[in-house]
Amino acid sequence: MTITRRDYVKQVMGVAAGVALPGLTGGRSVLAMRGAGAEDITGKGSLKARAAARGMLAGCAVNAELFRQDEKFRNLLAEQYSILVPENCLKWNILRPTPDTYSFTDADSLVAFAETHGMKVRGHNFVWHEALPKWFASTVTKENARKFLVDHITTVGGRYKGKIHSWDVVNEAIWMKDGRADGMRSSSPWFEMLGPEYIDIAFRTAREVDPKALLTYNEYGIEYDTEEEGRKRVATLALLRRMKAANVPLDALGIQSHLHADGKTDFGKGIHELMDGARALGLQVFVTEMDVNDDKVTSDDIAQRDQIVADVYHDYLTTALRGPEVKAVLTWGASDRNTWLNHGTKFRPLHPDRLQRPLPFDVDYAPKKAFFAMRDSFDGAKKR
Repeated sequence: MTITRRDYVKQVMGVAAGVALPGLTGGRSVLAMRGAGAEDITGKGSLKARAAARGMLAGCAVNAELFRQDEKFRNLLAEQYSILVPENCLKWNILRPTPDTYSFTDADSLVAFAETHGMKVRGHNFVWHEALPKWFASTVTKENARKFLVDHITTVGGRYKGKIHSWDVVNEAIWMKDGRADGMRSSSPWFEMLGPEYIDIAFRTAREVDPKALLTYNEYGIEYDTEEEGRKRVATLALLRRMKAANVPLDALGIQSHLHADGKTDFGKGIHELMDGARALGLQVFVTEMDVNDDKVTSDDIAQRDQIVADVYHDYLTTALRGPEVKAVLTWGASDRNTWLNHGTKFRPLHPDRLQRPLPFDVDYAPKKAFFAMRDSFDGAKKR
């Protein structure tokens, strides 16, 4: 992908909640959708109910500021989802203001909310080459990197022991452009200081700290049937096989699924091979960060754009949910009110004056066509 969420994290870690986003309105309110003759989207009509009927979890990423300030957003989460993942507040740069202190307020609030509403929580993430605090580069060295890594996982994982469904222990360790035969991201500061062993250290520590959490390797750019993504899929599966062969504790593969509404739905063979490979290793699969970038859609008509986005949701999920290994589907956000794809024109280069509509709910929290596409895909999936 030309524009990635990783670019976004470098620029901004949140947006003030409750601010109307121009160019995204046009949907009816959730209350209007529940009026006379309208299809009910709550209860048995919710995403979580339709997913549960097939033995799956339905979830989304949660922006901490929006969560704090917007009661309607919190109500939507409780109504629609069975699993939540913090968008940023468990990443190093948010969680660790100094080398010796932690800031758990937002993460604690989200975990408590989930517990109150009978929801599960995914932890995101223990180890990533991005989203590191400013003090990291001048403080963490080859001599102390292992201690920092172990202490971090022990402290954070220990705080939420027994409360986390699954942890993204390592995020995005494959980067083919670094030129290694194994595809490893050698430009990661963790790799530079600890070598490839940092992955084993992280997973073994996470298992020791919280034996019940499902330990996940999370990756992006492995969904489409292109030569580039095919090579990355091969490297990803090779990493998983090496980990299992070395008895590194690993329970699941996370497939981020940041997709594009560009008229191409060239996924199928590759995603099936990827999931078959994960299943052969005894792994569960989670769709962890799904959204659909619609910058390449030429039409400015909202209804047409929403239909194209919905078609991508339906086609991809129908493909991904073919087998029994996918146990959870999460979108990267719930509402267009707060999506990383609308933070700066960099993420919409073809239509800089047009905000994107990549998620199942609009800025007023009304369900869009993508919502119904997700439900239809859940309904059509085999029970796991």
